[in-house]
Amino acid sequence: MNTLTDIQTAAEILRGVAHVTPVLTSRTLNQCAGATVFLKCENFQRVGAFKFRGAYHAIATLPSPQQAGPIVTISSGNHAQGVALACQLRGLAAHIVMTKPINPLKRQAVMDYRATIHEVADGEQAERTLRDLQEQLNGVYIHAFNNPRVIAGQGTAMLELLSVVPDLDVVLAPVGGGGLLSGTCIAAHGVNPSIAVYACEPIGALDAVHSVRENRIVPMTTPRTIAEGLRTSLGDVTLPILRNHLAGFFPVEEKEIVEAMRFAFERLKIVVEPSGAVALAPLLRCEETLIGKRVGVIITGGNVDLSSFFATLS
Repeated sequence: MNTLTDIQTAAEILRGVAHVTPVLTSRTLNQCAGATVFLKCENFQRVGAFKFRGAYHAIATLPSPQQAGPIVTISSGNHAQGVALACQLRGLAAHIVMTKPINPLKRQAVMDYRATIHEVADGEQAERTLRDLQEQLNGVYIHAFNNPRVIAGQGTAMLELLSVVPDLDVVLAPVGGGGLLSGTCIAAHGVNPSIAVYACEPIGALDAVHSVRENRIVPMTTPRTIAEGLRTSLGDVTLPILRNHLAGFFPVEEKEIVEAMRFAFERLKIVVEPSGAVALAPLLRCEETLIGKRVGVIITGGNVDLSSFFATLS
């Protein structure tokens, strides 16, 4: 299991490669929430999301026989971009299996980073294609979240937040597969064991809540949420970490996700994708547990396709 030392080591490997993203505050948000809020804005990270941290760290620390790649992974979202850019920077070939429907913005970014895309119809076909690529190319698989080196890289965002705001009471982060949240928990409690870490999850994809409560992976077979990055289930690496560290969960309605995105755009002047907005929503509904607290929020990404919006302006 990962330790604070693993995350500190990852921070050194990422130094000068990943962006040290800003921590933003807002009087308007503080008034709405009844709390003092600090936003760790990973929407300003390379590829527009925290996923670059884990992907780059995992690839940069591969055992020597695997360092020549090629790298293979399954992702239709930000992990795909993170792996593609990391491979470009390391001079490796990247093969990304992307399941339809694919966000056009994210597909184009993966192509721009010169990765090879393998589009598939569903998860079952994705797994078959991944196995074929591993066999045919002798490819090295980098899992999007169920990988200790990925988790260590993701945890560096929390480490940076605590270097700016060391006296947090609470941290909020979204949960899908649990890689970011696992790294966040380990970093937070490695520095300050009294910090309460809460998972924020869409009501249409509440598998993590049930998985943690039942101590088994409860598959999310039919997720119904606009937060595309949170439609996956926990893994056998992330589940025990979350069970050991989480203070609780904040389920979030779809309407609240949209409202949080709009609040971020109109009042905070930042673009936040649905998965990141999930962690902002509990503050906007004045969650009682958070009132009067110093709250850190991991804003995970800002890759929102605004092409339809700009089309109306032309």
